Amino acid sequence: MFAKSVYINRRAALVSKLGDAKGILLFLGNSEAAVNYPGNQYRFRQDSNFNYFFGLTDPDLAAIIDLESGQEVIFGNDVDIDDIIWMGPQPLLKDKAEKVGVTATEKLSQLGDYVSKALQGGRKVHFLPPYRYHNMIQLNAMLGIPFDKMKSKASVEFIKAVVALRLIKEDCEVAEIEKACNIGYKMHYTAMKMMKLGMVEQELVGVMEGISISEGLMPSFPIILSQNGETLHNHSHHQILTEGRLVVIDAGAETNSNYTSDFTRTLPASGKFTQQQKEIYNIVAAANNLAIDIARPGKTYTEVHLASAKVLAQGLKDLGLLKGDTEEIVAAGAHALFMPHGLGHNMGMDVHDMEDLGENYVGYDDTIKRSAQFGLGSLRMGKMLEKGHVVTVEPGIYFIPALIEQRKREGTNAQFVNFEKLKDYYTFGGIRLEDDILITDDGCRLLGEKRLPISVEEVEKEMAK
Repeated sequence: MFAKSVYINRRAALVSKLGDAKGILLFLGNSEAAVNYPGNQYRFRQDSNFNYFFGLTDPDLAAIIDLESGQEVIFGNDVDIDDIIWMGPQPLLKDKAEKVGVTATEKLSQLGDYVSKALQGGRKVHFLPPYRYHNMIQLNAMLGIPFDKMKSKASVEFIKAVVALRLIKEDCEVAEIEKACNIGYKMHYTAMKMMKLGMVEQELVGVMEGISISEGLMPSFPIILSQNGETLHNHSHHQILTEGRLVVIDAGAETNSNYTSDFTRTLPASGKFTQQQKEIYNIVAAANNLAIDIARPGKTYTEVHLASAKVLAQGLKDLGLLKGDTEEIVAAGAHALFMPHGLGHNMGMDVHDMEDLGENYVGYDDTIKRSAQFGLGSLRMGKMLEKGHVVTVEPGIYFIPALIEQRKREGTNAQFVNFEKLKDYYTFGGIRLEDDILITDDGCRLLGEKRLPISVEEVEKEMAK
């Protein structure tokens, strides 16, 4: 939890952003979710927006901000004797609320009455798109909105105000993200040092997850660690590390205050790259470094993505896998056969920051529109970069046989792709290299005290020790 003033200032800024909007803002915190019976629950994670504005990370909380009167109320329950027996004494709700600058509290059962009174008075109830079924049920009960209409009925002005505030990171947030990056570094570096032929992928996943829990809350998302790196989000960890294969490790940490990191490195299972692997790896590393060199305020992340894509296209051209003019290759999206995702995404309290509010609200705006082109359309962040943005930089090259065969049959971008030569890469897998950056006054900087080894030489040196 940050200082009380942080939460007071955030709520005041939110109300200011909403200008002349009327009604009440409804914030629903998260509740416990059962694994297989009510008493056995998943690790609790508070809703990021509730945490951002109210700072309390307990389950079963809600809050209201009245846009006209300025009243702020936190709804929740104090523990009873049964709770004390199992959990021990707990602070009173009013004492928790006081720590974040809220003086009014009510029992959670009063939330429905408060909302009902607002509706009866003809007032608008602003809410954010729900992603948990428990909160969908609450919204349905209070507002009568059908479940399939909840995202479309969410308050656009509320969404835009939240996005505008959360996208620009405060110094206290950057400090927490740095902590998450340092934990993420340790997770990756430990896996790099431990990796050896004959291990099962799951062994490394377990070690990495253990580090994230011992030093923070948990991994920031389910760890991706696979020798089938051509599958972008491969969560299967059953394979034995085998000579000649590459291991894509995409993982990050979440701190106890819910700030995150997200790194990817691709390692040779044996500790040594083959010549073919080096050639592809160096292209991806060059694209990663170029993006970091040019990311700065006043440049859109779409521009950074496309500049990075040109590095990939030129490198693949040099290997004879693509042909033609590099600018035309990228304009046609032919390079997306090898990188069907975007260069990166926003990161903060969520590893894909605020995407529950809608990717297009977070990564795009009225001037920067999302492309419909394959590959470029998957870029989650295209906006003009500003000081305080935190984004990931994660170019990759993947050889996906099913996609290659489909494009070959359809003749898609046939003038740019050497399909015949690609047969030599069908068992290659994929390479992705990802770092986290903070946009500064005149450029950007890497987050975390140390950068994970990035060059072929650095990786092989560290794995050989």
